[in-house]
Amino acid sequence: MIRIVLADDHPVVREGLRAMLSAEQDLEVVADASSGPQAEALAAELRPDIVLMDLRMPDGGGVDSIVRMSAAGLPCRVIVLTTYETDRDILRAVEAGAAGYLLKDLPRSELANAVRAAARGETVLAPTVAARLVDQLRTRPERPRLSERETAVLRLVAEGCTNAEIGRRLFIGESTVKTHLLRVFGKLGVDDRTAAVTSAMRYGLLD
Repeated sequence: MIRIVLADDHPVVREGLRAMLSAEQDLEVVADASSGPQAEALAAELRPDIVLMDLRMPDGGGVDSIVRMSAAGLPCRVIVLTTYETDRDILRAVEAGAAGYLLKDLPRSELANAVRAAARGETVLAPTVAARLVDQLRTRPERPRLSERETAVLRLVAEGCTNAEIGRRLFIGESTVKTHLLRVFGKLGVDDRTAAVTSAMRYGLLD
């Protein structure tokens, strides 16, 4: 049985998805959430196989939740299920570690098959999304270079550590941590910690 958590801020959408998926004998919706943080908590508690995550929710964006679940080492695979298919949304979700990116107008049978494929470890993309992703990867910029210490700092950021915790673990001052982070931001062309982690994952700079 493939266990699923639904994350969408619209109750009607959640009810519709629950009905669609529950009609399949091998799929079970074990819980639903109205925000990213709520989905994270449920994923940590229930350890589902799949989290179906909307991209934009008032109480927390899907991409940020994917990053945090990945950093926490949760075993579930996250499939984005959304109405948005802009290039930036697609790339951010895939960089964050999403196992799939699907659109909400997907027929029931195709959605069910996508969930099964993701549970087997496959990546599932809507055809239009796959085409856009290929185009983006073709124009992907040169991979930036991070120093050993910068990589170590960023890896701890991905684990959710504060600057103070990073300093203690690497035996450096908090001001030095900030300096390393600013250098990382500059090299990756970002201006915050979450964007740095997702960008580093995109370039293959983090495990």
